[in-house]
Amino acid sequence: MAASQNPTLPLAGLDDPEGDRVPANLPPVIDAHVHFFPDNLFDAVWGWFDQFGWPIRYRLYTDALIDFLLARGIRHIVALQYAHKAGLADGLNRYMAGIVRNNAHITGLATVFPGERHARKILVDAFNNGLRGIKLHSHVQCFEMDSFGMHEVYRCCSDFDLPLVIHAGREPKSPAYACDPHKICHWTHVQKVLGAYPDLKLVVPHLGADEFDAYRRLLDQFDHLWLDTTMVLADYLPMPNPPDLASMPADRLLFGTDFPNIPYAWDRELRQLQRYGLDAPALRKILAENAMALFRIEMGAPRRSDFKTSDRAREQGAV
Repeated sequence: MAASQNPTLPLAGLDDPEGDRVPANLPPVIDAHVHFFPDNLFDAVWGWFDQFGWPIRYRLYTDALIDFLLARGIRHIVALQYAHKAGLADGLNRYMAGIVRNNAHITGLATVFPGERHARKILVDAFNNGLRGIKLHSHVQCFEMDSFGMHEVYRCCSDFDLPLVIHAGREPKSPAYACDPHKICHWTHVQKVLGAYPDLKLVVPHLGADEFDAYRRLLDQFDHLWLDTTMVLADYLPMPNPPDLASMPADRLLFGTDFPNIPYAWDRELRQLQRYGLDAPALRKILAENAMALFRIEMGAPRRSDFKTSDRAREQGAV
């Protein structure tokens, strides 16, 4: 995420040890930032990371990654996707809807390419097929936060009372992107959106990296903003001013990992989270309760099958 602070790409992966299970002293965990794509798109994404990001430690396609996380004690997954060009979103949304239909442990979000034809219909169809929000990536999709297409998305989420997850932070600033994230992304753009759409539930991943202090202030200003912790807790990315979670409102934070597109152990951020000295109520909120309320997740007791690893996961070398 910090390509602008370290121009040597790709970054090196870590060979850190991984645990077999979610740490026993933690409350139930929802990973609110997991990427799902059809196999061919995963291959393309991983190829991009090989060249411009970092080595992907867990090259697991969708079925295997679901089994991998559930077998290790993750209780629920919020699945994210994005369309890098017009014309892909409808197919991606149908793919995600099929996964959600067959797995009660997955909450899937829709996507759209802002400004494409029939964007609202694409999203309404996705919501009718069981998807519970929208995921966009400003760096990949290269949209302006104040564009006509984005206002269409804001209105749609507000009308259906469903959350919008946007990678709206400035990092990474990579030469591989078709646009400059530092030009199209800034905390003031998000501030204007939040002010204009008081019914919009907005989630900004990565705690708003790298404008941590500004996003912390936005949490105080707007009660319809959430931040997720993805990759910031890992002590991996070269960022000069990492935030202190203990100083942030626990009821506005979501735990996420970016799995499977990570260069270190799957449970690294869970172990790092314990170093912040958060009390039990704060941990429960960050690790599950906030996501349950925001995405309308009903999380039942774990099943015996949740603790098994699939043959496909083994075949892909994840265990």
